[in-house]
Amino acid sequence: MSFEIVTDSSSNLPEAIIDQYGLHVLALEFNIEGEVYRSYLKGEVTDLGQFYTMMREGKVITTSLPSLEDVGTLVRGLFEAGKDVLYLGFDSALSGTYENTSSYMQQLQANEFPERKLRCVDTLAAALGQGLFVVDAVKKRAAGATLDEVADWAQQSRLNYAHWFTVEDLNYLQRGGRLSKGAAIAGTLLNIKPVLHVDAEGRLVPVEKVRGRKKSLQALYDQFAASAKEPVAKQSVYISHADALEDATYVAELIRTNFGVTDFLINDLDPVIGAHAGPGTIALFYVTDKDR
Repeated sequence: MSFEIVTDSSSNLPEAIIDQYGLHVLALEFNIEGEVYRSYLKGEVTDLGQFYTMMREGKVITTSLPSLEDVGTLVRGLFEAGKDVLYLGFDSALSGTYENTSSYMQQLQANEFPERKLRCVDTLAAALGQGLFVVDAVKKRAAGATLDEVADWAQQSRLNYAHWFTVEDLNYLQRGGRLSKGAAIAGTLLNIKPVLHVDAEGRLVPVEKVRGRKKSLQALYDQFAASAKEPVAKQSVYISHADALEDATYVAELIRTNFGVTDFLINDLDPVIGAHAGPGTIALFYVTDKDR
């Protein structure tokens, strides 16, 4: 292993995969009524069912970036061990994580470790879309690709990772400034469920509005059916859910039944992204041969 891969807890990967691939994960933070928590701590599992229950009860939750102290500790340790680093960071259109973290890493490398190599790539991805992207990067490293080869692939391929979302409660999008208060109220009364995706600039944008939960889940499947890269049965399909395992499984079964896909990863949506999307969010990720 000639270099190390660092990513953020926003990648939503379970610890088994983090350990399997030797990933290094920087934890974003969230705050519940004055108490600060890290969204990833090795060996510790956040009770996300309780987290989303608190959201439904109206608890105020805020989020923040990884601490620069944590960034420095991790990257300095890797450089001191003689390792080069590839940082694959959280979508810069959704968070300041990539800008802050990559800038700090670059200053550290230039000032203290000029003999080491560092490449930073804004994944323009979030949740398990970022996770899928990172896992594919790790597989390229395992196949013998160099740091520059993996970084160049990441830069060139990041728009081929499709991100499709739907939410259960429009009020969380309204609180995050992605929907007007009037639209949230009207949509709630009419049982409107938006279908959103992450566009080529990394922004989360609405694409479609449907009435009812089942239709919104069907719309996620329809997007997969229309744009998944061939051979579809060989796809790795990742699904994040915010305390909505039954609905995530429903989408997976649609894809499994109709396309024969067998490689699925379904995981709870991490608290930092979940705090903005809300309970009931379902997010579907896969590879497409079309740019977003």
